[in-house]
Amino acid sequence: MAENALIMGELLRKGLTALHSRHIKIIRGKGLLNAIVINHLNDEAAWQLCLELKENGLLAKPTHGDKIRFAPPLIITEEQLLECIGIIKKSLSCLD
Repeated sequence: MAENALIMGELLRKGLTALHSRHIKIIRGKGLLNAIVINHLNDEAAWQLCLELKENGLLAKPTHGDKIRFAPPLIITEEQLLECIGIIKKSLSCLD
C-alpha cells in the first residue's frame, strides 16, 4: 500500500498540474495526502468547489478558507485516480 500511495500520489499531483487551471495556485502533498490552494477572489471559492466536487462524485475537505485536501484510499487504482482528476477538472468550471 505504501508503494501504491507514492506512485498514485505523484500521478495525482502531475494530473492536477497538467490541468493548468488559473484557479489552482499551489499543489502540494506527499503520497496520497494532497492539497490544492485555490486562487480566487471569493473567500468561499474552496467551499463552493468542494460542494461541486461532491455533486460530481468526489469528496474533499476544505480547510483554512482557500485550501482543499484530498485523501483517497491507499488502494486507489490508476483508473480511479484518473477519474478523480477528471471530476476535479469538470468541477473547477464552477469558479469561472
